[in-house]
Amino acid sequence: MNYALITGASSGIGRCYAEEMASLGYNIIAISNQAEALESLRESITQRYNIVVHTICMDLAENDAARSIYDRCKARGWQVDVLICNAGMLLFSTLVNTVPEKLQTIITLHCTTTTLLCRYFGEEMKRRGMGRILIMSSATTWLPYPTISHYSATKAYLKNFAFALWYELHRSGVSVTTVLPGAVDTPFYKLSDGLRRLFVAIGLMQRPETIARRGVKAMLRGRRRLTTGFFTRLVVVICSLLPARIFAPLLSIKPIRELLERV
Repeated sequence: MNYALITGASSGIGRCYAEEMASLGYNIIAISNQAEALESLRESITQRYNIVVHTICMDLAENDAARSIYDRCKARGWQVDVLICNAGMLLFSTLVNTVPEKLQTIITLHCTTTTLLCRYFGEEMKRRGMGRILIMSSATTWLPYPTISHYSATKAYLKNFAFALWYELHRSGVSVTTVLPGAVDTPFYKLSDGLRRLFVAIGLMQRPETIARRGVKAMLRGRRRLTTGFFTRLVVVICSLLPARIFAPLLSIKPIRELLERV
């Protein structure tokens, strides 16, 4: 039986990816560290679609997470035809005010686990001569500005890694698609419902289901990259032309400084 494996599948864009793939008839392997949310996802999808859903509750920031996932799939005969590396962690703070353990978590989650999942499952896809990989990067990869130094750096790694992996695998029948969204209406952003609705309405944020739908569409077409939304593309162009130092004075504003120091 063939599967689409999705990391960070219990909420946000990951849950939308699972629902989108299920609607296309793919069996699902949903992975996150939220057991109750995973069970809710399994029940919801199995009731709506005639597919199989397996869940794996695991901390993807553990060093051996990728190997554990791969070994479990091999042992149970779950062939992964689609790998969606979506799990992520957003943290606004200056580097020296960030707990070192959180830095280790975000680096392992974004970089180590994603790289190794692609290594293990990519080898099998290449051997079969078919497969699809989708990697969630971010528009912040072009925005190396204060307060997101660790986040944007890991997302830049994912972008460069995914672009290079496409060249390595596409002639073998394996596509690698990099999705680069801007702000997304997820729990990452602690905003009031009113602000969220406003930002979505004016295009400052995008709904997770929109990102997932466009991401899956791009992946199935074999596209190498997708930057979602006109506003996101505009911001990327503008910010790529502006030096990061022009944002430094913002850190001296008292409310912003106090907020960052509490992180």
